[in-house]
Amino acid sequence: VAAGMSPRPLEGARAGLPHSCYGVHILWQETPIAMGRIVGDGAINFDIVDVAVDPAHQGKGLGRLVMEKLIAWLDANAFDGAYVTLVADVPALYAKFGFESVRP
Repeated sequence: VAAGMSPRPLEGARAGLPHSCYGVHILWQETPIAMGRIVGDGAINFDIVDVAVDPAHQGKGLGRLVMEKLIAWLDANAFDGAYVTLVADVPALYAKFGFESVRP
């Protein structure tokens, strides 16, 4: 929530997080300060979600590091031709990884 994410019910997080394809978090003094995860079918459809960095730690490259880890996992696990989508609050960050803005 501190990073601008909408609050989620704890029960929903507990039920949903184990179904992530992959997730990464960065700790500082044992406190999570950055995170991101991938959800999808595990083969050809993926969504990058919940990429967030605590405002007190923004501007230090942590969002980029989270994205690098997520993209590395996709490179190793997604089939050729897989669809990878995300909803971006910081389009400039995602453009560095080849994502383009599209509209339905």
